[in-house]
Amino acid sequence: MHLPEKFQKEMETLLGDEYQAFTESYDRQPENGLRLNRRKVTGEEFLARTPFLLKRIPWIDNGYTYGEETPAKDPYYYAGLYYLQEPSAMTPANRLAPEPGDYVLDLCAAPGGKATELGARLNGEGLLLANDISNSRAKALLKNLELMGIPNIYVTSETSEKLAKVLPEFFDKILVDAPCSGEGMFRKEPRMMADWEQQGPEYYSKLQREIILDAADMLRPGGKLMYSTCTFSELENEGTIQYLLEQRPEMKLIPCAPYEGFAKGRRGLEDCVRIFPHRMNGEGHFLALLEKEGEPGKRKNTTKRSSELPAEAKEFLEAWGMYRKEWQYYLREDRLYALGKKDGMPENLRYLRTGLYLGDCKKKRFEPYQALAMALDGNGENRIHLNREDPRVIRYLKGETLDVSDLDLKKQKGWQLVCVDGYPLGWGKLANGSLKNKYYAGWRWQ
Repeated sequence: MHLPEKFQKEMETLLGDEYQAFTESYDRQPENGLRLNRRKVTGEEFLARTPFLLKRIPWIDNGYTYGEETPAKDPYYYAGLYYLQEPSAMTPANRLAPEPGDYVLDLCAAPGGKATELGARLNGEGLLLANDISNSRAKALLKNLELMGIPNIYVTSETSEKLAKVLPEFFDKILVDAPCSGEGMFRKEPRMMADWEQQGPEYYSKLQREIILDAADMLRPGGKLMYSTCTFSELENEGTIQYLLEQRPEMKLIPCAPYEGFAKGRRGLEDCVRIFPHRMNGEGHFLALLEKEGEPGKRKNTTKRSSELPAEAKEFLEAWGMYRKEWQYYLREDRLYALGKKDGMPENLRYLRTGLYLGDCKKKRFEPYQALAMALDGNGENRIHLNREDPRVIRYLKGETLDVSDLDLKKQKGWQLVCVDGYPLGWGKLANGSLKNKYYAGWRWQ
């Protein structure tokens, strides 16, 4: 691989005696990573079922590497059991480690690799605001969050400046995986070298400084902020953290949970973490974990969304165990959303999704949406269970009608949750041994 000459000189200065080992790492193939969805499956359960040859990533408790397999073309992928992600990129969300009940912001979230882990850790409690300034990228982000079955989400496409104005000191945990020059991804994505030569660290550092100040202003006292990039540049990494500490003295750098392969930060910021491909089986990454000093005040509750729940929707949700008196339900045109408890989220943002999209209310009937299927589990009645090797699984994912007359369905009829090995895939409607396919067309197996 022919690395840009300017980049080589900068890395030689940065690494000194380690530079040769660093350049030799570019002759090795990048690792393929797979991170389990902790909301749906444990490592023990997955390893007992998966056909893939996996190897644990030692610093990520739910991360694995795989070889030449194609896990994106597998029913378990469509069941939301895992997300395909480069091993080093798993680290920021893992080390931020939000807990159920936290209010969490992923500020630069698309396509969702880190947001899906943050949301899974919440386990349905608290909220996740996943934002990306690009509307098209935010749509891909939304799909991945819904595929993973994460219910307590808001997805927006806003600038950090706009969010900071309407959500001051609102979040307990914030992840800023900042736009960067991408030096750490040259091995995996060589095309990024051309982008680097056109827009390098100087261009991105200006954006990063604006974004990180806005993020700090949205963090509650006592909360934690994780800043990460996939670049090696000191200007973009330690330089951005130095700028934050100067501009926001209430922010303090704190240590991340350690791993033997981590390298220390530069410029006296040793609690920062650097990941180099010659030290660890991953691409280049930078992490800085910060805490905001002070005592948290009371959040401003500005939520006004609330609608009367139509009787047919309430009946359906009660039957499937998804009705809660304490939840807010929001009906927009025919679409019904569950917002959970009053959470203080404002209305004046550009939302792609507010809460869990439950389904559509149409002429005294309720039609459940795909996201609701993914948020359920495989236990209970009105489930059609197929095993992974059954050819009907792929046919279902392609949108075909299925003959299920051979299954013991105990006179089931109407809406059914189709599951692979106990994990939901989507909806179907059963009548006389035939299942009319209701799998969401936009997600179908191609």
